Amino acid sequence: MSYNIAIDGPAGAGKSTIARRVAAEKSFIYVDTGAMYRAIALYLIRKEIRAEDTEAIKQTLSEIEISICYENGEQQVILNGENVSGLIRTEQVGNMASKTSALPCVREKLLELQRTLAREHDVVMDGRDIGTNILPDAQLKVYLTASVDTRARRRYLELREKGQECSLEEIRKDIEQRDYQDMHRKIAPLCQAKDAVFLDSSDLTIDQVVERIRGLCEGKK
Repeated sequence: MSYNIAIDGPAGAGKSTIARRVAAEKSFIYVDTGAMYRAIALYLIRKEIRAEDTEAIKQTLSEIEISICYENGEQQVILNGENVSGLIRTEQVGNMASKTSALPCVREKLLELQRTLAREHDVVMDGRDIGTNILPDAQLKVYLTASVDTRARRRYLELREKGQECSLEEIRKDIEQRDYQDMHRKIAPLCQAKDAVFLDSSDLTIDQVVERIRGLCEGKK
């Protein structure tokens, strides 16, 4: 039987970084569900389809094929045969994904792929509704968060290190908007599962968060 770790939380909480580290240390497969939604968002942006145009999105989904592969332990997202892992981390794609991931048709397209990966492998999966919806029977659930100011500052420093011009205040507003969208969407809104462990990373290093989750996993296994 596979062992599943579900990590949920708001944008910028460090879910992907933490989940990737935990998976590597435990030799689990890391599944970044947000990347899958971002791949769909990228395709819609390329097709110039608005997030509000639900009918157009429904019709377009049949054109989209998403698969996952792993290179040197890193998840690669393949969109219609193209590796888009390096193209889906922009603010534009993130905002589009936040809006379109609330659509039932989009969620249905990816749900079975995500659950199949979890059935067949030991996985660490992160997203917005992993513990509450996608993997409700996961052996360990963690709700990872941090203050808005902390998340904005982390994102600001990340973008500056990449040489991108950005505004800390604009990033903060963007995070607040995405929090509201994720927490108030009608389908599978972001919330803490009843049996999830709450973990605030505002004053913790990456190593400290990984250590806590490793300890939780070993205690529950």
